[in-house]
Amino acid sequence: MNKFMEEANKLAEKGFKSGDGGPFGAVIVKNGEIIARGNNKVLCSNDPTAHAEVVAIREASKKLNTYDLSGCILYTSCEPCPMCLSAIIWANIKEVYYACTREDAASIGFRDELIYEFLKGNAKELIKLSNIDREDCVNNFEEYQKQHKTIY
Repeated sequence: MNKFMEEANKLAEKGFKSGDGGPFGAVIVKNGEIIARGNNKVLCSNDPTAHAEVVAIREASKKLNTYDLSGCILYTSCEPCPMCLSAIIWANIKEVYYACTREDAASIGFRDELIYEFLKGNAKELIKLSNIDREDCVNNFEEYQKQHKTIY
């Protein structure tokens, strides 16, 4: 077993056995060294965003003092859900290795597939999204753009 995936798997086991959350673990590696670890902490923190990958990204960003994790590799015990996949992309992590699949997660009750379907334009009943008051709020974007030339 890959040594980094082995660590992610151990974090997953430790996390669900201690009641932190679901059976998910992740590590972030830079230059061959683990710089951050995370396990699912949704239950113990009452935070629906505290997935293993997000916990590890937060730790790595804090440790490296940057939101840009270019050059890092993420190992996760399960295929990232849409939220985690988005966080990985925003963090500029370009290489991800996962063990279990989203189908494996679905087989034990996790509902990632509903979100994937919504993103495809299906499952509209999942959430109601309505655009309102754009003209009153877009000025913040315009002011921000004047101050920041970088595109994220």
